[in-house]
Amino acid sequence: MRLFSCPACNAIAFFSNMTCVCGAELMFDPVQHGFKVNVPACANRTEIRCNWAAEAEGAGFCRSCAMTKVIPDAFRGDNRMLWASAEASKRWVLATLARWGWFTTEDAGQSPEFHLLSENTASGPAVVVMGHANGLVTINLAEADPVEEVRRREALSERLRTMTVHFRHEIAHFLFERLTASRPEFPDAFRAIFGDEREDYGEALKRHYANGPPAGWADQFITPYASSHAHEDWAETAAHVMHLTDMLDSAVASKLLLPPLNNLDYDAYAEQNPDPLIDAAASYGVALNHVNRAMGHDDIYPFVHKPVVRAKLVAAHGWLSGFAA
Repeated sequence: MRLFSCPACNAIAFFSNMTCVCGAELMFDPVQHGFKVNVPACANRTEIRCNWAAEAEGAGFCRSCAMTKVIPDAFRGDNRMLWASAEASKRWVLATLARWGWFTTEDAGQSPEFHLLSENTASGPAVVVMGHANGLVTINLAEADPVEEVRRREALSERLRTMTVHFRHEIAHFLFERLTASRPEFPDAFRAIFGDEREDYGEALKRHYANGPPAGWADQFITPYASSHAHEDWAETAAHVMHLTDMLDSAVASKLLLPPLNNLDYDAYAEQNPDPLIDAAASYGVALNHVNRAMGHDDIYPFVHKPVVRAKLVAAHGWLSGFAA
C-alpha cells in the first residue's frame, strides 16, 4: 500500500486515516487512488468509519460499501464493530487489486458481491461458512474479532489467518471465474500448472479433512489447504501473490530498502517480471520476520517457496497483473 498526502496541507496520510493532523476531513478516492477533501463522503462514514468518498455526487455508498449487499444486525452485540473491521480489510484489498486494474471504473467485467454475516443474530446463533459461489463472497464476521481469529487459526493449525487473508482468498476464487470467462487459453494453462479443477470438489474436501494433506505437501503447495483441490491451490497461491506484492509495495512506500531491491521508485504493481518481485518480497519477509521476533510476535510471512510452488506463484502473478477486462 502506498503512503498518501493530505490535499489541504500535504502532510502524510495513511490509507485508514479519517482526518489529517491539520483537521481536514479526508475521503479516499479509489478512482484517483488518493485522498480528497470537500467531497461527498460514503454513507457509512459515521456508521462504520468508512473513509472512502461516495461513488456518486450527493449521499450514497462508496465503491467498496456498494459491493456489500448483506450486513449483520448492526445493533446486536459486537456486530457493528466486527462489520467495521471487516469492511476496513475489504477496502484495503480492493484498493490494492485496483492497482492491477481489477474492479475499477475501467473494468468492464463483473465485480464480486459480498455478504458479511454474523454468527450472532437476533434469532439465535447461526452457522456461517466462508466461501465463494457464482460471484458471491460470504465472510464470517466472527473472525474480525482478534481473539477469535487466533483461536481458529490455532485450532486449524494455520500459519496465517486474518480477515485480509480471507478476503484475498475468496476474491481469488472470484477472479478464477473472471479469467476463465475472459481468456480462452486460461483453463488449459491453469490445469497444466494447478491440476484439473473439474475434480469433485466436495469429495476432495472430505478427503482432505479426513486424511490431512499428503506426505511431502510442502514441495508442491504453498499451504496444506492448497493441496485439497485445484481450486484451493489457486486461491491460496493467488492470495500469496497479493500478499507478496503488497508487502513489497508497502515496504518501499515506507522507504525500507533491502537487498536485492535498491529503488525507492519501484512500483510492485507495475512489475511484469514476477521473479525479481518474488525474490525481493521473500527477502523482506525474512527480514521482517526477524524484526517481529524481537518483539515476541509471530512471523508475518512464515512460508518457503519450493520450486513447484514458485512456478505456481509466477503463473498466478502473470494472470493477476496482466489484467483482462
